Amino acid sequence: MTDPALADKIARVYHRLVQVYGEPHRRGCSDPVGALIQTILSQNTSDVNTARAYASLQAAFSDWRAVMAAPTQAVAEAIRSGGLANQKAPRIQAVLRRIHAARGDFDLNWLADLSVEEARAWLDALPGVGNKTASIVLLFCFGLPAFPVDTHVHRVSRRLGLAPAKASPDEVMRIIEAHAPPAWFYPLHLNLIRHGRARCKARNPRCAECPLADLCDYHRASAWASKSVGRRREGPEC
Repeated sequence: MTDPALADKIARVYHRLVQVYGEPHRRGCSDPVGALIQTILSQNTSDVNTARAYASLQAAFSDWRAVMAAPTQAVAEAIRSGGLANQKAPRIQAVLRRIHAARGDFDLNWLADLSVEEARAWLDALPGVGNKTASIVLLFCFGLPAFPVDTHVHRVSRRLGLAPAKASPDEVMRIIEAHAPPAWFYPLHLNLIRHGRARCKARNPRCAECPLADLCDYHRASAWASKSVGRRREGPEC
């Protein structure tokens, strides 16, 4: 069951973010398997390190079959710059083996013919793949109505009050998917990330310069707490 008030708040946030950060242009995705591997590489590291590790992997191996068949240590060395290489290398090879075993190739374009629920469930069954990774592939590669929730989207959504303060990433995903038009998923996802990086930082969020301050539960609670502290310091009024 949807909440009209929440849907209205998400709409206000969406339009405000577009005013501030613009309407993101869709980027092409020629290789869904590559997008999947990049997303696995991005776990617990920066975009710069992800790009460096992915480029190194491509330089070291001719194709996905070569990555799958290589010694795991060789794959780990190729992606060392992305961090957690000893965990990600066997995960990447396991994913490639599962894809090849299921389809006989490394093509995921058939996922576009499934429902979001079916496609997400298939991807979620791959080793080390969760709803965020699956949703990124479905949204960015196939334009399917899936809403990825990374650490920035998770933090900003809860601070704004688009989801409960203790909501998990998957709960935030389900709330947004139920209350926002699918056409908004791509720009909303990217603009929430931009806002999280630019202003709504994990530590010391820049609330004083935030264009969403009047819509934000976190800002409202912080302002109230500051006023309460000030009143206690001043003592009771006579």
